[in-house]
Amino acid sequence: MNSDLFEALQYLEKEKGIDKDVLIDALEAALISAYKKNFKSKTNVRVDLNEEKGTMHVYARKTVVDEVTDSHQQVTLEEAKNIDPNYEIGDIIEIEVTPKNFGRIAAQAAKQVVTQRVREAERGVIYNEYIDRVEDVMTGIIQRRDNRFIYVNLGKAEGRLPFSETMPNESYEFHDRIKVFLTRVEKTSKGPQIFVSRTHPGLLKRLFEMEVPEIYEGTVEIKSVAREAGDRSKIAVYAENPDVDPVGSCVGQRGQRVQAIVNELNGEKIDIVEWSEDPVEFISNALSPSKVIDVLVNEEEKSTTVIVPDYQLSLAIGKRGQNARLAAKLTGWKIDIKSETEAKEEGILASETTEDDTYSDLDETI
Repeated sequence: MNSDLFEALQYLEKEKGIDKDVLIDALEAALISAYKKNFKSKTNVRVDLNEEKGTMHVYARKTVVDEVTDSHQQVTLEEAKNIDPNYEIGDIIEIEVTPKNFGRIAAQAAKQVVTQRVREAERGVIYNEYIDRVEDVMTGIIQRRDNRFIYVNLGKAEGRLPFSETMPNESYEFHDRIKVFLTRVEKTSKGPQIFVSRTHPGLLKRLFEMEVPEIYEGTVEIKSVAREAGDRSKIAVYAENPDVDPVGSCVGQRGQRVQAIVNELNGEKIDIVEWSEDPVEFISNALSPSKVIDVLVNEEEKSTTVIVPDYQLSLAIGKRGQNARLAAKLTGWKIDIKSETEAKEEGILASETTEDDTYSDLDETI
């Protein structure tokens, strides 16, 4: 039976990925508990599992004293010297007390404890595996739901998708395969709890890294992401090499790359703009597809006033202010948008700097 036990430990280590030493420690603790329970022993004992010999022994541990006050914990010096003349007062002596039928009793009594330790070790393996995947994209299959979460099978564990992290333009049906962004992993008494999202800006960023080789290789860098999941997003990209078009790389030939991401996000619109360290240029790009006449920057308050042609005011602001809101999130600047006429009336924009006058001056120059 002992050889079968060690073979089982080797199997668990190989198939479950659990350190065999962890299992042996758990088993030794379980056998000590089984011995004390079944033989009503108050003596301190040690269990020795010898993997090489495939043996199991139980030893009572007692302290060598002059006068015994507790026979369960102590032994006289005279008794100790009968075993080994080198023993002295204060030494710990071990006496084998392995019962003949201990193997059967131990197997029964230790099963529950060992199972629990194995479960804990498995939970540790799962936690370590998924904690390394935080802020990564994983593919899972929807299994079930309750009033708080949609549960997604991620392979070795189940991810919890809060309803607050689901996209309003999607329906989630059982057995659907979806990509999710792993936001955090928590240790609990019931095992690791894994939380995932479909609305996190990190999902959009990771999808671009997966779809665009230039981003994965580092030729193109994603500088910032602003997202209103299920509706519209903006992403700012930059390439240090002037010969590389960062926006074109992300869009792909005939828009194939960005379209693949749009399809994954169930039709979410994505604006890809070029990042610039110049706030005037960056904010102008961020308000795409609207044209911008001028950007007035207040460095102290990190705020800007953006002037756009009258006919583009609604486009710059966007439906329910969405375009301006996303541009502000993307750039990190406060953005106040004014029409060309409004800017003239307030004296912010001189007539000679309007878009039409600028074009007229250029024509006269030509």
